[in-house]
Amino acid sequence: MAKKREGRKDRKNTTGVVVCDLDGDYTSPVLSCKDITPAHVKSMVMNSRYVQILLSLTLIGAILRFFNLGFNSLWLDEASTYTFAKMSIPEIWQATAAGEFNPPLFYWIEHIMLFFGNNEVILRFVPALFGVLTIPLVYYVGKEFADRNVGIIAAAICTFSPFLIQYSQEARAYSMGLFFIAFAMVFFLKAIKSDNLTHWILFGLMSALAFWSHFYTLVIIGTLFLYALAVKIPEVMKDIRAFKPIVGAGAVFAIVCLPLLLATIQLFAKRTAGGPTFGIQGLGIIPETFWQLSGFSIWVMYLFLFLFVIGIVQAFLLDRNKGILLVVLMFLPFVISWFLSYRIPMVPRYLIILAPVFFIGIALAYKPVYSFINNRGVVYGFMAVLVLLSVATPFYMSYYSGYSKEDWRGFSGQINQITRPGDFIVLVPGYMAQPFDYYYSNSSGQTFEYGASTADQLAAIASSGANNTVYYVVTADISSADPSGNAVKWLEEHTKGVETTPGIYLFTSG
Repeated sequence: MAKKREGRKDRKNTTGVVVCDLDGDYTSPVLSCKDITPAHVKSMVMNSRYVQILLSLTLIGAILRFFNLGFNSLWLDEASTYTFAKMSIPEIWQATAAGEFNPPLFYWIEHIMLFFGNNEVILRFVPALFGVLTIPLVYYVGKEFADRNVGIIAAAICTFSPFLIQYSQEARAYSMGLFFIAFAMVFFLKAIKSDNLTHWILFGLMSALAFWSHFYTLVIIGTLFLYALAVKIPEVMKDIRAFKPIVGAGAVFAIVCLPLLLATIQLFAKRTAGGPTFGIQGLGIIPETFWQLSGFSIWVMYLFLFLFVIGIVQAFLLDRNKGILLVVLMFLPFVISWFLSYRIPMVPRYLIILAPVFFIGIALAYKPVYSFINNRGVVYGFMAVLVLLSVATPFYMSYYSGYSKEDWRGFSGQINQITRPGDFIVLVPGYMAQPFDYYYSNSSGQTFEYGASTADQLAAIASSGANNTVYYVVTADISSADPSGNAVKWLEEHTKGVETTPGIYLFTSG
């Protein structure tokens, strides 16, 4: 059994330096998976501060991610998830191969979830669950990178992060991709230290699952592989077999992802052919991503960036290679994103995978404070301040009480009230039929539904419904669907506004 003494004291490492240890003299009885027994688990829960805090954070994270899960109606991307999820398993893969620029794994899981029902909570359950499970994974990433204090502080930031909460409550693959990236990082850091083939293989496997979740995870997966190859070069110069574990990880990734990699090449060529029609181009993606990662608060962003810079310095002091890894993991994906922003749509949610790196860098900033104030209260205080900064952002003041997405549920009810049999409803752009039709049925309303994205299409529909009332349902996406602006100009000249719902504009024939 593990031992403990009354009164927790910091330990000294082998060099005599005092190490901040919230567990004091308590030693975990679990050193490997073989040691996991009910008695040992009970011992850790009862005696380890890290375990107690992590369990508390995970529980709080679950409340924050599952609370009011069905409050917002589905918006376009979530309705698109439903469109693919209701297909058969083979059809989902065929859709990916045909041009859907999202891997099929998330859609396959959502397809299974539809057996339990069809509503907002069912569709968002899996992202929320992955969001919760990411919290302990971030702890282990921080623990492997530096120490348990960095892990627990990073986990605390993760728990209350407005950015991560928001995308844990969205029926898209972002939180699932982040989960597998965090899992891959755990095994990567273990593999770098131990060079254990099993750790490298598991890193390759988790990386593959991340790629099957979201294509953009390849940016950070590639960065990790490049760093591993660079670190191994001195060993390879002496013995070429030093590359063997990394090659094993790469082989696992390639084998698991082979069909998806082949499809990705074709999809990338297709996606870059026309250039981006939305998103952020150029260096603007960097401050916007940091702003969102910092809870949508400019002042919190400045403080987090300041702490992150301190964390980078601490990483170099801890180990030069770890400092390089932290810098490379944060900034190489930004460089790639800056370049790609001129070829494909680029938005900060694709870079959610940088959250563990950012949070660990911030958490490392506790070390210089602890060197001046040799008290474990520094760790508790650091967590408390970072949590308060997250909770004090505008996000928490409105997120759970107001709509943060387009209210298609409420809008469909309004349409039901004002339309009459025979009326025309035109969705502008046409693909907005996905969220609209999730809540509205034109057969029950006896209306005729059309989609349009250009001025010519709008004119043709208007002329065909000369004796009918025509309602135009317009969203800001029309700017992406018709960059020329001709559709907007046509609407301004031929329609008049009726009413608006946040993000949704209703017009009728003027």
